[in-house]
Amino acid sequence: MAEDLSIIQGTKQEQYEALLPQVKALIEGEPDLVANLANICGALKEQFGWLWVGFYLVKPAATGEEELVLAPFQGPVACTRIKKGRGVCGAAWQKAETIIVPDVEKFPGHIACNTLSRSEIVVPIIANGEVKGVLDVDSVLLNDFDETDKKYLEEIVGWIRF
Repeated sequence: MAEDLSIIQGTKQEQYEALLPQVKALIEGEPDLVANLANICGALKEQFGWLWVGFYLVKPAATGEEELVLAPFQGPVACTRIKKGRGVCGAAWQKAETIIVPDVEKFPGHIACNTLSRSEIVVPIIANGEVKGVLDVDSVLLNDFDETDKKYLEEIVGWIRF
C-alpha cells in the first residue's frame, strides 16, 4: 500500500471506520514493532489532530522493576519513564483496562508532561495475558474522548504483535 492516508471529515465513528482499514493495511505483514507503532501514531494524529499520540512499552528498569518507557509518538516531547500505577498511563497498565479522563486536572496523580493537555485516553496493549504497553492520546479539549474512541482504539491496539 502507498503510505498515503485518506483523511475524511464526518462523525467520529465515520472517521474511525474510514481510518481503520488504512491502518490495518499499513501494519499488516510488517513484522517490525517500532515501524507499526510509528505508523499507527502518524495515522491517528493526521486524522484527528490530537495534541499527542504515542506509545509507552513495558521494559525493565535499572532497579529490576518494570516501567513504561517512551516509544514512537507524534506531538510535543514527552515523559520518558512512568512507574506502574503512576498517572493515567501507569494506572491503565496496573488495571489492564482503558481509562478515559475527561479533565486531566481532576485525575489524582496526573503527570503533566504537557500543560496543553486537557483530556486523555490510555489503552493498554495486552498480549499473552499481560500488559506489554499502552497507547496514550492527549487532547487540548476537555472531554474529547468517549466510548467510540475506546472501541476503535482498543481494536487498533489488538492488531499490535510483539
